[in-house]
Amino acid sequence: MAERLTAEERLTLKTGAFGAVFLVSNADPGVVAVFRESFAASGALTDASGVVKEALTTGPLPRLPRDSTLEIESVVLPALGRALEILREKSPADVAAYRDVVLAAADRVARAHRGVAPEEAAVIGRIRDALAEAT
Repeated sequence: MAERLTAEERLTLKTGAFGAVFLVSNADPGVVAVFRESFAASGALTDASGVVKEALTTGPLPRLPRDSTLEIESVVLPALGRALEILREKSPADVAAYRDVVLAAADRVARAHRGVAPEEAAVIGRIRDALAEAT
């Protein structure tokens, strides 16, 4: 049975998931791409269920740095690992679901506008690594 997540824990899950989408979107920026990518990401994130869906759809949006990719990654990648730790502790059945939702959202964002650019593929690789290291 899943334990209820605190507001801080929900924000950590959100920071990882929304931050991953933000990283992929910024890897190959473009004005038209932003709209397509936002729509693609929201579709993937709303596919979540249970504790993951509750965490991603309630409460405030995370505040992410915007100065540099390295600064964003320094917040987002650790948040992904911490999110999996939280889920392993409080809702182990949702660990794979979170990982799958984040990777699906990142992939959908990358494919939303002219296919996956090499820069986007590299960012998705770093996201995948952050999610794998936490296992």
